[in-house]
Amino acid sequence: MAAVVAATALKGRGARNARVLRGILSGATANKAQNRTRALQSHSSSECKEEPEPLSPELEYIPRKRGKNPMKAVELAWAIGFPCGILLFILTKREVDKDRLKQMKARQNMRASNTGEYSLYTRTWLGYLFYRQQLRRARNRYPKGHSRTQPRLFNGVKVLPIPVLSDNYSYLIIDTQARLAVAVDPSDPQAVQASIEKEGVTLVAILCTHKHWDHSGGNRDLSRRHQECRVYGSPEDGIPYLTHPLCHQDVVSVGRLQIRALATPGHTQGHLVYLLDGEPYKGPSCLFSGDLLFLSGCGRTFEGTAETMLSSLDTVLGLGDDTLLWPGHEYAEENLGFAGVVEPENLARERKLQWVQRQRMERKGTCPSTLGEERSYNPFLRTHCLVLQEALGPGLGPSEDDGYSRAQLLEKLRRLKDLHKSK
Repeated sequence: MAAVVAATALKGRGARNARVLRGILSGATANKAQNRTRALQSHSSSECKEEPEPLSPELEYIPRKRGKNPMKAVELAWAIGFPCGILLFILTKREVDKDRLKQMKARQNMRASNTGEYSLYTRTWLGYLFYRQQLRRARNRYPKGHSRTQPRLFNGVKVLPIPVLSDNYSYLIIDTQARLAVAVDPSDPQAVQASIEKEGVTLVAILCTHKHWDHSGGNRDLSRRHQECRVYGSPEDGIPYLTHPLCHQDVVSVGRLQIRALATPGHTQGHLVYLLDGEPYKGPSCLFSGDLLFLSGCGRTFEGTAETMLSSLDTVLGLGDDTLLWPGHEYAEENLGFAGVVEPENLARERKLQWVQRQRMERKGTCPSTLGEERSYNPFLRTHCLVLQEALGPGLGPSEDDGYSRAQLLEKLRRLKDLHKSK
């Protein structure tokens, strides 16, 4: 077709027109080829996105700026804030724990009851060697005893405190008519024997409150010296040279003396206290409390729980107010000082402290007190008092389980007392 048109043009209009027409036809052919190529490319890339339509010449193209990622700030804050928060928590916890460090030391003393130093003292010969060393030092330092004591004489019954070691007390309970004597916790056999000879009596029984050497160390020498002497105590406590085991409420009779054993575990598993009945001699009953109860204090809980110790103290609280308390140690001034920390406005404690300080200035003993007095100022016997519960912080007040809350308070008192002593 193109050739026919070209020939016609050549014949009709001349060579010049023929060249123009040939150029137009060749351009049309090229355009057709390009259109065919674009169609093929469009067909082969049918799955691709269509090209955007060209903008109108009147519109100006403005390139779109890439926006900031909002999560980048969150990630940065997390990367910085998390470790800072951890560090702040650690520092804050350290500050809070500073006040607990001393309490932890006190608890460690209690946890050492079945291991470590306590086990060495109670279960090995090292404890006996330590006791012998204490004995030699005390005899050199206090040749006449650490305190000056006064006996109490009732109707045919005499109670004689014997100061031994650095702050312990042993006792002779004497039937003055029968000239028979009972020794309580004779830790220094030499001092006890001297008192026996001075009083001119026969030792027929030893009452041991518990196994610790500072309460039982004289059992061997005295029982060998006095062949008829019987050694009483709890079979659960491993008391040296025990001959006559006792249980709760068992009674030991010596002449007019009627002495009842009361089981009071806590300080040790088999701790006993001894109650001399005052009825036969028409006088006050006497409680020999060992390491359960002191003037304005109580013993440490080495082999028990706070609940166990609370139950033992309640056993003592059930006795009469006029019962005389004969403790195992001279701790009065220190204990009353601590009682002033937890109950500073207790007037009964203040009066008793002033009396004790006068006594100690002259190196006089402070026993006995009475259980009625102890109820008025001994914080370990006052766990039922709301004033004391409020003074030691929240969470220890009366609850449905009153025994548990009182045990908590007793445990906290004991920890505070240990810290007070360590200062």
